[in-house]
Amino acid sequence: MSAQFIAVPAFDLIVFGGTGDLAMRKILPGLYHRHCDGQLPPESRIIGAARSALNRDAFVARVREALTQFVAAADLDAARVDSYLRRIDYVAVDVTADAGWEALAERLAETAERVRVFYLATAPNLFGPICQRLAGSGVLTPKTRVVLEKPLGHDLASAHAINDAVGAVFEEHQIFRIDHYLGKETVQNLMALRFANSLFESLWNRTAIDHVQITVAETIGVEGRAAYYDGAGALRDMVQNHLLQLLCLVAMEPPAAFTADAVRDEKLKVLRALTQISNGSLASCAARGQYQAGAIGGQPVPGYLEELGGANASNTETFVALKAEVANWRWAGVPFYMRTGKRMASRLSEIVVQFKTIPHSIFGEGAGEISPNRLIIRLQPDEGVKLMLMSKDPGPGGMRLKPVPLNLSFAETFQVPFPDAYERLLLDVIRGNPTLFMRKDEVEAAWTWIEPILDAWSRSQTTPKAYTAGSWGPSDAQALMARDNRSWFEDAA
Repeated sequence: MSAQFIAVPAFDLIVFGGTGDLAMRKILPGLYHRHCDGQLPPESRIIGAARSALNRDAFVARVREALTQFVAAADLDAARVDSYLRRIDYVAVDVTADAGWEALAERLAETAERVRVFYLATAPNLFGPICQRLAGSGVLTPKTRVVLEKPLGHDLASAHAINDAVGAVFEEHQIFRIDHYLGKETVQNLMALRFANSLFESLWNRTAIDHVQITVAETIGVEGRAAYYDGAGALRDMVQNHLLQLLCLVAMEPPAAFTADAVRDEKLKVLRALTQISNGSLASCAARGQYQAGAIGGQPVPGYLEELGGANASNTETFVALKAEVANWRWAGVPFYMRTGKRMASRLSEIVVQFKTIPHSIFGEGAGEISPNRLIIRLQPDEGVKLMLMSKDPGPGGMRLKPVPLNLSFAETFQVPFPDAYERLLLDVIRGNPTLFMRKDEVEAAWTWIEPILDAWSRSQTTPKAYTAGSWGPSDAQALMARDNRSWFEDAA
């Protein structure tokens, strides 16, 4: 079984922040892969835009170096690299001043009929000013789209302000708020699993499901993002976007059709149905932590304060665990547990849907413990879906039971490398398909649920609990589950 790669229309993609880490690590290497698979028309261009006073040759040299660093050596074909680099151009633009805008307009003047994408890989406080200058420089066409990187604001008020500033220039259908988790193959397969198969629909509710766990764990620390991260923390950086979007895809009702607004309407209903966590429920529904020095993979790693440059204290959480509830008919009484953290025991992103235990075992004590069925949707690494079922252990000697997986490994089944999430989402922008992007009201609904948690933590004047790097977080996270007589899936395994 093989994947099909369909070409996109001719386009010009202009990356503001073109010399930055995101462009060099993800965007430009990702587009190289799409170039190699024949999805980019020959005339399409990729234009870096940044303040650096570079000429085209200097920028192309940086892109070549980035490809060498971030693309597997086996994929670096010299002829393909050269043909890809011929697409690359550069314009020096100061997004806070007048310099460079006229040059950008001249570069685009002859290709007004193409799809034109402006990717804002910059700080969010520049989104509004860049859009205003785009409008003033005459480069907008009916086929223009704008891509906004996260974080989209620091709180509800700033998200409102950014949405209003960008919305003053672009129509909502032209605005693509990117969350790369929604571009992952397994995340999209969750919708196929739910809505293209009749098997699970009758079970996908409070009568059959005991609870849902969503885990996004990283082994890395804050690395080069310390200044940003210390002003954000895990709740803003991961939960407000990535984890809540995953929760929405698990909990949403079937949309009337697989169209952008139909899908996003159903996700919005989930966000608006979330029971609010505030002062009264904070202790039982939320835990936060901050990593200390430890070891990962046998290698010592520093603590969070050391990575900040030896700061004496910080109230920023690097780990969050939450118990959320969706107050509607399908999910009433079913808890959704979410956790995310840095410097965890392993790199892992997965959704675990745990079904209720059987009401009575006919097999007796000698058969062993009967584990509840679990549907495990692995986002990374080793993307795939497993359904854990109880089975007889082969051999004589009576009935002995053990859990075994029905395993759908994407790598083994399809035997081709899949596009990276950024690659897929970039092509969706060019095609004008916003299904996997967040709408304005989704972003603001997520902030409406997140902000009271931030406020409650601020008022409580408590500090994040310490956890050792290389562990699964602070003891408060285990206690959050233990209070409900449950445990995190990895800890129980």
